[in-house]
Amino acid sequence: MKKMTTAILLFDLVAGLLFLGLYGMQSRTVAADSGMVDVVEDEGQLAAEDVKKIAITFDDGPHPCYTEQLLDGLKERGVVATFFVTGEHAELHPEVIARMQEEGHLIGNHTYSHIQLTKSNRETFKEELIKTNEILKEITGEEVQYVRPPYGSWDKSFEKELNMFPVLWTVDPLDWCSKNVGCITEKIVSKTGENDIILMHDYYDTSVTAALKAIDELLEEGYTFVTVEEILFD
Repeated sequence: MKKMTTAILLFDLVAGLLFLGLYGMQSRTVAADSGMVDVVEDEGQLAAEDVKKIAITFDDGPHPCYTEQLLDGLKERGVVATFFVTGEHAELHPEVIARMQEEGHLIGNHTYSHIQLTKSNRETFKEELIKTNEILKEITGEEVQYVRPPYGSWDKSFEKELNMFPVLWTVDPLDWCSKNVGCITEKIVSKTGENDIILMHDYYDTSVTAALKAIDELLEEGYTFVTVEEILFD
């Protein structure tokens, strides 16, 4: 009888240990599964944080030749850019604007005639913005939200009146006043850091050549090119 009782107790003990072991294993599996999701999410967040974003922007176009060359180079590299175009050039080359949109670039307003805002021409400046918005919407079917005011002159009241947001820059290699491709490239690469917005112009062949060279070097340094809205609002 004593042996039987001992056997029963041993059986109960073993069964209990097995139950606890299985329960613990199941709990750990569930926890591990949950943890795995957390780890994956955390790694995803870390990966997103590790991305070094920069934006390259081009003013004054589109040019019928140089902008097409630039778009070819950007497509080859899988890079997106932001183009601040003038209304008069957009009217002349709507097919280039359409290509910009099709290839995932952001299109912004650079006034109709590249007019600089002053105290005396506020209404004219505003009319140029509206006219250029209308031209671009007719080509792309989309509203224009961003404006690059020529020379950086801006009136904040336009933001509410026109529902448009100004985009300035943090890196200016002064490409418009130089024909030295190497010098322009070096200025861009040496001055650019994470979350910078680079100011360029697609109306000059040397600017386009320098831009593509700089893009290659910055890609090698681990930067990812995005449109300006990702820099401004992320």
